Amino acid sequence: MNKRPLKTQFQLAFTYIILASVVATVITYAFAVLLFMRVENKLVYPANHYEKRLPAIESYILQQQTALLASSARTALEAAIPGEGITYQVVDRNADKLYGTLDTVHIQGRTELYKLLNTTSSVQGRYVRTVPIIDGEGAVKGAVLLSYALKPTYVNESGNWWLTVIFIGALVSPFLYIILFALLFSRVVSNNINKPLRLLMEAARKIKEKDLDFEIGYHSDNELGQLSSAFDEMKTELESSLSAQWRMEQERVEMVEALAHDLKAPLSIIRSYTEALMDSGEADDEKLRRYLGVIHENAGKSSELVRQMQYTSDMERTDTVLHAETFELAPFLERKIQAYRLEAGRKGIDIILRMEDAAGICLCTDAELLERILDNVVMNSLEYTPGGGSVSMSVALRGSRVLYEICDTGPGFSRRDLEKAVQKFYRGDDARASRDGHSGLGLYIAKQLAAKLGGSIRLRNTPEGGACVVVEHDRGGQ
Repeated sequence: MNKRPLKTQFQLAFTYIILASVVATVITYAFAVLLFMRVENKLVYPANHYEKRLPAIESYILQQQTALLASSARTALEAAIPGEGITYQVVDRNADKLYGTLDTVHIQGRTELYKLLNTTSSVQGRYVRTVPIIDGEGAVKGAVLLSYALKPTYVNESGNWWLTVIFIGALVSPFLYIILFALLFSRVVSNNINKPLRLLMEAARKIKEKDLDFEIGYHSDNELGQLSSAFDEMKTELESSLSAQWRMEQERVEMVEALAHDLKAPLSIIRSYTEALMDSGEADDEKLRRYLGVIHENAGKSSELVRQMQYTSDMERTDTVLHAETFELAPFLERKIQAYRLEAGRKGIDIILRMEDAAGICLCTDAELLERILDNVVMNSLEYTPGGGSVSMSVALRGSRVLYEICDTGPGFSRRDLEKAVQKFYRGDDARASRDGHSGLGLYIAKQLAAKLGGSIRLRNTPEGGACVVVEHDRGGQ
């Protein structure tokens, strides 16, 4: 049954419940009939039981005759009459009641009494036998009325209890059997379903824990077996995909690391020789100096690109450890602004720092990572701000977080920039088009570093049209 489709299992379970209940009910009814017959023979009188007692009672009456008219004969008469099944009444010849236990029969006068002598009449569902009382001369002096019913009666009250139990048991047994077998077969079906479900849940837990070394030991042609097979196939494909992805990632990281390592040495040599030529007195030719200046500038850009690529590769490692330290924010930012002013001065750009309510606070965070975040964002703004413009940095506290808002007077972000500027290797278009030597890693690096500090980066444009980058991170302990 456990290998069949779920629909068939439910149908079979329902059929088994009905069949088993019917069979059990039939057996119960047969047993109840046998038990009833056995109990009836011992505890129930037949319908004519008391009618058969009448001849003996009549014989006693004929023996006693007129002596029964005296109330002193009552005790002896009642001893001869079974009180549980027969009631009686003793009347005189005028049909007046002398004594007895029968109150439902009233004879109107002597004439009616004579008509009823030695007859059996029906009164209110019971039978009444009228036995005459005759004196020694043969005259009727009265009569004894005996009332009885033709129906089975119990020997005692315990018989009634037993038959009630048998009847009620037989009546409710079908419902009890349906409930019993429903519980039994539903448990069987539930176990058939729960076993593969538990295996699938355990498999899902292992996948969550990145453990793909398992097998689902359930094989069947039903829906759960197909689901288990599909789960096994998914696990196999996932394992293959993750292995391929891991190999590709390893190859990429190794390629970037190898490229960065291999490029650093020749670029450093080019830069060193270029600086030596520029400082040499023999290089007086203006054209030569201009060419050497171009070489020097591009070698510097190449070195910066390699540095960013290498730093990006290092940053993507999951085992990066933060080196938190406590420092004052204001002196830190003032030192950075001074460094930015040297670069901005060459383009005639003004650098502005606004501390607001953040002046005088201390941070407990990784100062090197924070410095790299600000370097990437501010240098990006300086690159796109035209001469005569300005770059401002506003710093504010927002609860336990610090916000840095770096805005420039450049062309601002395009709609596509606002969506993708923080993506890896993204190169802007439209007004903020990429420049020579621009890697598309600056804002991506800043975003990743901010995340490591528990923060984030948002992009927007100022009302005047310039670009604005909002950096926030946790302030850390004091």
